[in-house]
Amino acid sequence: MPDHLEALDYLATMVAVVEPDGQCLFANAAFEEILGLSRRSVMRESIFDWFIDPAVLQDIVGAVASNEYATSRLQAELKRHPNVFGEPLPVQCIVTRLEHGDLVLIELVEIEQQTRQEREERALDQAQANKELIRNLAHEIKNPLGGIRGAAQLLQMELESKSLTEYTQVIIHEADRLQALVDRLLAPHRRPHLVGDVNIHEVCERVRSLILAEFPKGLKVWRDYDTSIPDFRGDREQLIQAVLNIAHNAAQALAERIQAGDAKLTLRTRVARRVTINRQLHRLALVLHIEDNGPGIPDAIRDRIFYPLVSGREGGSGLGLTLAQTFVQQHQGTIECESEPGRTVFRILIPLP
Repeated sequence: MPDHLEALDYLATMVAVVEPDGQCLFANAAFEEILGLSRRSVMRESIFDWFIDPAVLQDIVGAVASNEYATSRLQAELKRHPNVFGEPLPVQCIVTRLEHGDLVLIELVEIEQQTRQEREERALDQAQANKELIRNLAHEIKNPLGGIRGAAQLLQMELESKSLTEYTQVIIHEADRLQALVDRLLAPHRRPHLVGDVNIHEVCERVRSLILAEFPKGLKVWRDYDTSIPDFRGDREQLIQAVLNIAHNAAQALAERIQAGDAKLTLRTRVARRVTINRQLHRLALVLHIEDNGPGIPDAIRDRIFYPLVSGREGGSGLGLTLAQTFVQQHQGTIECESEPGRTVFRILIPLP
C-alpha cells in the first residue's frame, strides 16, 4: 500500500484504493461518512458490492489496473446503508491507476454536490446584493417618509373639520406602517451580533413553545434531537428568530391540515462531517431540519423564496425567510429548501467547533 494515504481523509470527495478484483484496501473518511458504514465494514467487501449496476465499473477497473489506459470516468449509483439512507446516491466515478503495483484509485464525486455548491454560491451572492438593495432602498424611503408624516401632523393641527382630519390620520397611519416595514428591513443590519454559548435544542424548545402557544389545537410539533451536539458560539436570539420565522411560515401553510387535525411540524437535529458551506470545508456542522406536511411551496416562487418581499401567502410581508437567511449567514451557515406537496423541508447548516 502507498504511504500517507491518511492524507486522503482531508478530501471532501469519496476516495477508495482497490485491487483489480475490487477488494477495498483503503477508504477515506468521506467515503465512510457518506456510505453510512464504518471504514472497517467497507474494507471487508468488494467495492463493486456497493454499486447498483457494477458491471461497467468492473470492466473499467480491470482495464485501468492492466494499464490499458491511465484513467477513465463514468456515472453510477452508489448504494448506501438502508437504515441510514433510503435512496442510492448518483455519483461520478474517476478511476485512476496508481504507480504502486496494479492498485487502482477510485474517486467518487456526488453529482448533487457540485449543483449544491453552485446553488450556495448564487444564494450568497444574491443575499449580499439583497442586503445592499434593502439598505439603500430603506434609507431612500425613510427620509421623505418622515417629511410626509410631519406635514400631515402640521396639516391636522390647522384643520377644524373632523371629517378632513380623518384623511390626515390615514396619511399618518400609513406612514407609520411604512416606517415599521423599513425598520424591519434594517433590523438585521442595526442589531449588534451578541455572541455567546448556544445550545441548539434550547433554541428549538423555545421555538416549539411559541408555535404551540399560537397554534394550540390541530398541530403536533415533533422533536427528533441528537443530544450529543455540542454548544457553539453564536447569537441565541438571532437563531431563535431565524428558526421561528421558518417554523411560523410552516404553521401558517398548514392551516387546512390544522383544521383537519393532522398537521405535523418536525424539528430534527443531526451532525454532519466534512461539510462544505459557502466555499469553506468544515470538519463538523450542525444540521437542523424543519419539516412540515403542508401543501408545499408554489412553483412560481420556489426559486425566489429568500428574496425580500416575496411571499406565497396573502398578507405576508415576504421578510421572514429573508431575515432567517441573513441571521444564519451571520453564523457562517446556509439554508436549503426542498418542497413537494405533502412535504417541505428547510435545512439549516451551521459550522460547529
